[in-house]
Amino acid sequence: MKPRERIASARAPDGALLELYRHDGAHIIMLGGNELMSSRVGGSEEALATMTCARLARPDAHLLIGGYGMGFTLRAALSVLGATARASVVEIVPEIIDWARGPLAALTAGCLDDPRVDIIQGDVAAAIVAAKGRYDAILLDVDNGPDGLTRPANDGLYSRQGLAHARAALKPGGVLAVWSASSSAAFSRRLSEAGFAVDEVAVRARRKGKGPKHVVWFAQRASNRHS
Repeated sequence: MKPRERIASARAPDGALLELYRHDGAHIIMLGGNELMSSRVGGSEEALATMTCARLARPDAHLLIGGYGMGFTLRAALSVLGATARASVVEIVPEIIDWARGPLAALTAGCLDDPRVDIIQGDVAAAIVAAKGRYDAILLDVDNGPDGLTRPANDGLYSRQGLAHARAALKPGGVLAVWSASSSAAFSRRLSEAGFAVDEVAVRARRKGKGPKHVVWFAQRASNRHS
């Protein structure tokens, strides 16, 4: 078996260690000993983008993407959005973007230089709080989802208050899409209680319908501006 080769590391704001490994032609990002993502597995992250854009049916949509990761969600969104669309990507660890332009450049495929893309270095929760009716969709692929956290600091995104902020940041009819490694009945209830129409969809981790199932919640804000 070929050994993993550590090629870079970084610290999250809370001090947690992020490590980038290369193994048998693939790249892996680890956080505190937990595998967060692999370049071999990106089907559900791509579905997060394409299924959100299909629900919007707006080629000129403005998306907020929380967490760049390996860029699966961003690249998939750019592939279906129109020339006048915008994708604002918030990444809290600047080294993640450095890796995307460096050792992961082949995987990045130039998406960070797309004129529709704006990279924001910071906390996606703060970006959501600062936005009022700004986005057609908010796509969150942060940590492992609302019940599989490896960074407790992310919990606020999925709290009642966090969901209220997300709803306020969306335009009427906008969609909050949340990726998760597993289902959560409690989170589905919180979304409904926050005033969203909720659709929970199981998606395969790998492309072409292969691999274990992940979950994406599509939570739509009512189109009525007074709701």
